[in-house]
Amino acid sequence: MQQGLIHIFMDRLRHRLSIRGRTLALLGVLLPLLALLIFVALRAGPLAPVPVTVATVEQRAIAPALFGIGTVEARYIYKIGPTLAGRLLRLDVHVGDRVRAGDVLGEMDPVDLDDRIRAQEAALKRAEAAVMASEAQQHEADARKDYAQAQARRYEKLLKAHTVSEEAIESRRQEYQVALAALNAARANVAAARQDLLRVRAELKGLQQQRDNLRLIAPVAGLVTARYADPGTTIIAGAAVIDMIAPDSLWIDTRFDQLTATGMQAGLPARIVLRSRSNQILSGHVLRVEPVADAVTEETLVKIVFDDIPQPLPPLGELADVTVALPALPAQAAIPNASLQRVDGKTGVWQVSSGRLHFHAVRVLANDLDGVVQVEGLASGDQVVVYSQRTLSAHSNIDIVDRIPGVKP
Repeated sequence: MQQGLIHIFMDRLRHRLSIRGRTLALLGVLLPLLALLIFVALRAGPLAPVPVTVATVEQRAIAPALFGIGTVEARYIYKIGPTLAGRLLRLDVHVGDRVRAGDVLGEMDPVDLDDRIRAQEAALKRAEAAVMASEAQQHEADARKDYAQAQARRYEKLLKAHTVSEEAIESRRQEYQVALAALNAARANVAAARQDLLRVRAELKGLQQQRDNLRLIAPVAGLVTARYADPGTTIIAGAAVIDMIAPDSLWIDTRFDQLTATGMQAGLPARIVLRSRSNQILSGHVLRVEPVADAVTEETLVKIVFDDIPQPLPPLGELADVTVALPALPAQAAIPNASLQRVDGKTGVWQVSSGRLHFHAVRVLANDLDGVVQVEGLASGDQVVVYSQRTLSAHSNIDIVDRIPGVKP
């Protein structure tokens, strides 16, 4: 019986040793895994320090500039067409042709207008002849009046000498009155003839102006940019047949973000880069800032003109990159633009002090196109975070590095 008890005891002991061995083996596996998990959490997980790059605040003067995109347009576009409806007889120019002021570009079919002008010219000659005839009649009536007046005066003297009768002097007076009435009628005929002459001349001038308007004439020296009809096409009054522009009137219709357009004014210098000439910088300046902005896109509209019109002329509608230089600003606290963050509706920076982070609100004064911004609220020598691998908070641990992989400096 004692041997049996010993045997049972030994079996239980072996069983307990077997369980403890498996437990130790399991702990030997779990403990390294736990240590590895803690290591990963502290070095690469959510508890790991966030790699950041920092910059030092320095006093720096900047030359602000505004960047916008615009299109090449013509300041003056001339739409040339007839003032009367008709058929296009000929058109002598094509798109791209250069013309001089006064050149005849085309002509409308006059139909019977030339015949009407010739008829009116004949009527003018007739009216001129009628004026000459009426003036001759007036001279004749004037001479008859003078003769009748002289006879009446002579007979009045003879009446005083009692050499003629009263009936004779009355007859001469009557002749004078008749001659005077004839003179007045002749004068009225002359006035009517002259008025008729003026009417005929005005009608002839109107027909000649209509005939001249049938010729499509270039108002200025320029470039033909559009042709809307070919010979034989019926054109309504006021419709354009040709569009032309003055080459020296090109400008850039440019749009700038309203948030950054502070300081934009006429006269500021500008650099223009046409999309088709990306390796060439053209000089220009601000002609004017439009009084009406685009409320939909929230952009300010600005007209930029070339200092020297580029040759060959850029096509209308071509896009252009425009940089307007603003007056240089004195030295202020400056930081990289990338360091600005917006937290809880406030604009500021993550400032590094003794290895700890805190958000510091700042007021942006100005910025340039090199990514430097002047701010108010920081002192020279302060350190601010520029780039971070993850979103930061006041409780974030950071690791200051020279460069974050995958982020452009």
